[in-house]
Order: sequence, then structure tokens, then C-alpha cells
Amino acid sequence: MSTNNINELPDIPAVPAHLRLAGLEQALAIAEFSPDGVLGWANAHYWALLGDADAEVIGGHHRSFCYPALAGSGDEDAFWARLRNGEICSGQVERIDHAGSRWLEATYIPVPDEQGTVIHIFKMAIDISARLQAEREYHESLHRLSLAADASDTAIAISDSKGNIMYVNRGFSRMLGWHLDEINRTISELLMPDAEHAAQYDYYAGLDTGESTAWEDIVVGQDQQRYWVKIVSNLVTSKEGCWQYTVTTLTDITQVKLYAALQQPTLDAMVQELPLAEILEIICLEAERIVPDMATSILEVDAAGKLHPLAAPSLPYAYSKSLDGVEVGPMVGSCGSAAWLNETVKVNDIKTDPRWSPFCHMVWPLGYTACWSTPICNSHGMVVGTFAFYFHENNRPVAERFHPLLVDACTALCALALEREHSRQRIRQLAFYDELTGLPNRNLLYAKAEQALAAMARNEQALAVLVMDMDHFKKVNDSLGRSAGDELLCRVAAKLKKGMRAMDMAGRLSGNAFVLVLPQCDAAQVQHILARIRTLLMEPVLLARSSLSVSASVGIAMFPEDGRDVGTLLHRAEMAMYQAKKAGRGQSRFFSNEINVRAQERLMFENALRDALQHNQLHLHYQPQMGLSTGDLHGVEALARWNHPAMGEVPPARFIPLAEECGLINELSRWVLHEACRQLASWRDAGLPIPCVAVNLSVSNFQDVHLPSLIAHVLESNGLLPKDLIVELTESMLLDNTPGVMQSIEAIDALGVRLSLDDFGTGYSSLSYLRRLPVSGLKLDRSFVVDLEHDEAAQALSSAILEIGRSLHLNVVAEGVETPAQHHMLLELGYPVAQGYLYSPPLPADQLTSWVQSSKEAIRDKHKA
Repeated sequence: MSTNNINELPDIPAVPAHLRLAGLEQALAIAEFSPDGVLGWANAHYWALLGDADAEVIGGHHRSFCYPALAGSGDEDAFWARLRNGEICSGQVERIDHAGSRWLEATYIPVPDEQGTVIHIFKMAIDISARLQAEREYHESLHRLSLAADASDTAIAISDSKGNIMYVNRGFSRMLGWHLDEINRTISELLMPDAEHAAQYDYYAGLDTGESTAWEDIVVGQDQQRYWVKIVSNLVTSKEGCWQYTVTTLTDITQVKLYAALQQPTLDAMVQELPLAEILEIICLEAERIVPDMATSILEVDAAGKLHPLAAPSLPYAYSKSLDGVEVGPMVGSCGSAAWLNETVKVNDIKTDPRWSPFCHMVWPLGYTACWSTPICNSHGMVVGTFAFYFHENNRPVAERFHPLLVDACTALCALALEREHSRQRIRQLAFYDELTGLPNRNLLYAKAEQALAAMARNEQALAVLVMDMDHFKKVNDSLGRSAGDELLCRVAAKLKKGMRAMDMAGRLSGNAFVLVLPQCDAAQVQHILARIRTLLMEPVLLARSSLSVSASVGIAMFPEDGRDVGTLLHRAEMAMYQAKKAGRGQSRFFSNEINVRAQERLMFENALRDALQHNQLHLHYQPQMGLSTGDLHGVEALARWNHPAMGEVPPARFIPLAEECGLINELSRWVLHEACRQLASWRDAGLPIPCVAVNLSVSNFQDVHLPSLIAHVLESNGLLPKDLIVELTESMLLDNTPGVMQSIEAIDALGVRLSLDDFGTGYSSLSYLRRLPVSGLKLDRSFVVDLEHDEAAQALSSAILEIGRSLHLNVVAEGVETPAQHHMLLELGYPVAQGYLYSPPLPADQLTSWVQSSKEAIRDKHKA
């Protein structure tokens, strides 16, 4: 509307002056002061603002509303002087109220009289405390945000709606080098310096939609340093919805991108099971693609500290080959030095650096002036390789910017590839080689032997399979410890390798057993090779300060006569080895059909014995032990018997050793113990006065730590006392050094069960052992009794054994008495107890009952006659 039409405005009625004053009083705090600052009047709003009653402050000076520091200063006096001079003053002031203080936006207006002298000063004010507090909190929040932004490594830039940069954080300056006052370009020009105008227009158009804009690109800093960054721009609008600011963040993803560029093809190659050399070559080529005109190489460092080339696609083969087998050291080029020092070595002048003098002539003509090498370490921190960059002079600055990131990425991938390869080799070693000796295990030996057999079959040649078992190996383990036993096996394996021909194969079968496969070898050649190996084995070996000579029992099977496959040959060589062991230690045997027949018979007997134990086909016979002078029953010995439905009566001398060999002796002995105690309890329940029962146990039984508790349980469950049972042990047990054997013997003695030494005088009789063993009795072996009538030596030894027993307070029993003459001679020698067929053969339980009831008087009368 133009000013020419102002007269056309509608009339607005004038507001009375008193109404205007009322409106001002409601909106403003108003007070009247004298020219010297004394309060004369104030409206209700003023009192409400300051919280004081008018009667208390009317007549008070303006200073009373100010803080003491201001009231007592010259500033207050100067302020009132200006007012008295007619100057209108306004501004933000802090005034005291009843609760403390508050901030006011105040205007002081001098009122002059007609002569111009100021006679009143009016103060009009509004409370701005809440507004100032909000502004302070806002600025503090901005300050905290600025601190957070500056602490971040992410570069942050804020620009206005035209793209002019208004703020950058310290992360921006650290990354790109610019401070705010050094930037003379818009945000789009900074982010897209080489982009066309259309691209920058698209950037702003995208922001104008209100959506976040994000992309990845390479940006160049103030010093031309390049970063691969992720850029995110977000629009900030005003309350009215207008474009006000753009907040842009730049996150450095250079390392991630480098890793991605290197990792993807490398991991793909690993998944495809490519050879190690090809995987490492991919790493080299990717690094060279990222930094062109640069060569890379990867060297392996073996356990002996020697270098071996693995990959160097851009370097001459002759140069890489020349490094093979070079020993690392502090003066061995960049790579040898890096491996020696376990730190990055940067040689910037290959021509003059003394570390490069042996190799410079091969690299310098290629135009490479610098070589930086970094060690590759495995997960244990050990140097397993090196990764090197070879530079031309003109590309070293570019490479230097990427070097730390490339090194981290490449060495990590190289370490992964090398450890993976070492793990695969380790898995192969564990799968196909014996971990202790390093010899092929059964699986690999089978595979190699099958190949050799196929070749021998084509050429109609002989082949030998030998199974070699170390003699007395258990004694080495028991006396010197398992570590000494392991060391002995390693020494034996080394001697086998030394004694074999180049074409021969050796492997560890299990425990202390080895296998030899000898292609193109007849029986005579086998003997020759075996003699050479035996000579090597006999050479003394020092183990745990002990010198040992090793012997072995060897079984031999020949191809094709003993079998045409590895399984058969190995099985038959093993059978022959067992025959060699039976013939005496240190022997060898060739497989024969007779051995096979015996093995088949043994297997049949073993299965039959198992079946007999499971189906209660075994039974006990009991042989009486008689007092020689009285004819009283001293006790009975329980003896196992086996009557097979098809084979008939199987002698104990056959099935007891078989039970020992096939691991059934513990089961058999438990059955004997249970049955003998049960029968003794049954006799006593029937009123038959059997004093005690004796059972024979083997060394294998005493190796069982549960044997004492088993005996205690069997006695208790049958209502017997410990003195009712005698446990007989053999002299061969004295040679067993197993700690558990002596512990079992002592524990059985502690129960109160009597122990008796069986077959005394035939085996390993030792008075020192006899003194230490807690035995209560001896049994004179039947071999002495048989020769007693016509052999003075047998008589003397029998007498001596009796005297030994008496001196040690042992009960001595003579066994195998078959003639009255033997009976009388033993009686004359003073033997208290005897047993044998003269008195009674071993009898079933029911027949022994009849014998006890009917034969006591008959036997006594017989010997009187």
C-alpha cells in the first residue's frame, strides 16, 4: 500500500494515557531514582522481580542492588554521572535479589526539568536470567561437541548452504593438513577436485532432497598425500526448513581398502588349495599393482636360519636362486638383516650400503636403488620369512606413503599362508609319520609297500617284510623312565636308516616294534642286511648315564611265497617274530606253514578259553597238603582244570600260559579266587574241617592295584578270615621291578592273608629278595623231590632249603611226593608238610569231601607199615 493512500486508513481511536501506563507496568519492571541514585518509587512488577517489600528498600541507594565489587568501584559513580548528564544508558546487568541474583535487560532514562537539569531517572527492565542460562548451556554444549569432534580421527567439515567451509575439526587438519584459514575452496571442490561441474551439481542436488549422501573416494591432502576415505554428507536445516549447513565426515579407510584388495584374491587362492608359491605370488602381484613400478619378494627363513626364495614375480629368477640357502646375518642385504634383527631394515642406497655388497651387482643394473625388508613372524613371534620392496628412485616417495599399510597387510597375509602351509605339513607329518622317530607310520608304509609290491610283481623279483621287536624294552621304560625309552627308539630308528639300502623302507609299527620293507631282496640278502643292522644295534647307547646294547627279535616274510599283499606279509612276519621271541632274545625266524598252523591253533585255543570263562566250563580240583609226622590235613591247593567238549581235558600247562599271553589271566585268577573261597565256605558249612585253601596268582595279577581290595571283598562275602587263604606267588615275580607289584604284596600281607613262594629253588632264588618279601611259607619244587632217592645233591639242597625256611620262620611244603621212599626221606629231613599223588591226586570238590572223611586213617596205617 502506497503512502499516497495513507488518508484512506481507518481511524484508530486513541488509547488513554493511563491505559498505556498500565500496559507498560504489566510488561516492565519500572523504578524511579533520584539523580544521586536513591530509590523513590517502584512498581509492583519491580518488587516481584527483586523479591523485596517496598517499605524495606524505599530510600535505599542503587548500590544496595549491586554486588559489592561493583558498588564500591568507580564504575558505579561514573555510571550515575553519565545519567546526570542526560545520557540514556541500557544493557545487561546483574542485580541482587532475595534468592541471590538475576540478570536484567535494563534501560535508564534521565528526566530533566524545564531548565534541562536531570531531576528524575526512570529505570525500565525485563528479566533475562532464563534466556542467558539457556544461552550459556547452549554454548557449553557446543564447546563439548567441539572437544569431541577435535578428539576424533574422523575428519569433520561444516559448510554453509553455498558450500563455503565454516568449520573443520582437528582430525580434518591432521588428515589433510589444512586449517580453516588455509582453505580457499568449497566442500565439493575439496572432495571432487577433478570432477566436472555436473558431478558437483549432483552432489548438491542429492543433499537438497534431505537424504544423507555417502560414497568412497581418494582425496588429496595439502602435501599431496592420498587417502582412501568414506565420505558422508548430511544436511542441517533451519527451523523454517531451509538449508542452513552441511556436515561432512571423512573416515580414513585406506588400510581397509588395501587389506581388501590384497585379502580377497589371496583368500580365494587358499580356498582353491593353490600351492604356497602361487599364493605368495598373488600377494606380490597385488602389492605391485597398488604401487606400480615397484618389485616385491618373499623369502622363507628355515629352522637353521637360512633363506629360501618363495615368490618374486618381477625379479630375475637367477637373482632369487642366488639367495637360496644364504644364512641370515646382520650384514646380509636387507632381507638377511631384517630376519636377523627381527625388525624392518630400510636400505635407501643399495650401491653404497655395505650390507648389499655381495648382491648389489645383480640388482643395481635392473634400476633398483632401494630395498626395504620386513620380517614375517608366526603366531609365536618367530621369524619365518621376509617381505621386501625394491624401489626405483622416482617411485620411492609414493611407496613410502603406502609402505606401513602395505607392510602390515602383506606380512599378515604371508604369515597366514606360511603358517597354513606349516600346519598342512604338520598334519601330513602326523597323518603319515611317527611323531617320535620321524619314520613312516603304518598308513604311509602300507602305501609305499603296495607300490613296491606292484613293481616287484611286474619284474618278478623278491621282496622281504621284516617285523623287528626290541628285546627287554619294558625294562628300559621301567628302570630308566619313558623319556629314556623314547630316546632309545629314536636311536634305533636312526640305526635302521643307516643299515638299510637307499631303496629300503622302514616304519614304526607300534610301541617298540619296527617294520622293514626290502625290495629286490632274497633270503640271503635279507640275512646280510639283518646282520649289518644287528651290528649297529649292538653298538652301546648311552641313556640316562647307562650304557645299553640293544637286541631285537625279528620275523621275516617273503614275497611272493609267503603272501602277495602287504597285510598278509606283515601278519606272517609278525607271527614269525613271536616264534623268534620264544626261541630266545636276539633271534630271527622266517615264516613257515608250521608257524601258521601253530598260530591258527593258538587262536582257536584262545577263543575256546574265552568261551570257557564266559560259560563256566572251567572247574577246580583240590590237592590235599598233609602233615608228614601226624598225617593231619594241613590244607588244600586249588588247581584250575578245563575239560573242553571237543578237545577233552586241556592240561593247565597249556591253557595257563595262553591266558597270560592273551590277557585273560586276570579274569581267570578272579574266577579261581572266588570259586576256591566259595568252596571252602561250603565245606565248612557242611562241617568238613578244611584248614585253609591255597590259590596261585601270576605276576600280572599283582600288577593290578585293586587285587588286595578284591581279596578282602571275596573273604568277607564268604565269611572267611584272612588266615583261611594262602596266596602262592612264583619266583619269577622277584624280577618284576614294577612298583605296583610290591605294593600289592605288602597290602595283601597287611590284610593278614598268608603268602607262599611257589617252586622255590628252580628260578631266580635270591636270599636278599626272600628276606625282604613278607612271605610265610616256601614250597620245595617237585624237581628236588623226584631226585631225592638217588641224588645226593638234591638231598643236600632240599635240606638246605628246609634250614633256610626254618631260620626265617617259614612253613616249608614239599610238593610232588609220589613214593613212600620220598615220604620217609622228607620226614627224616624234617619237612613238616607235603603234597603229591602219594597222598591224593587233585580231586573235584565232592570227591575231596569223601577222601577227607575216609582216607585219613588209611594213609596213616599205610605209612606205619
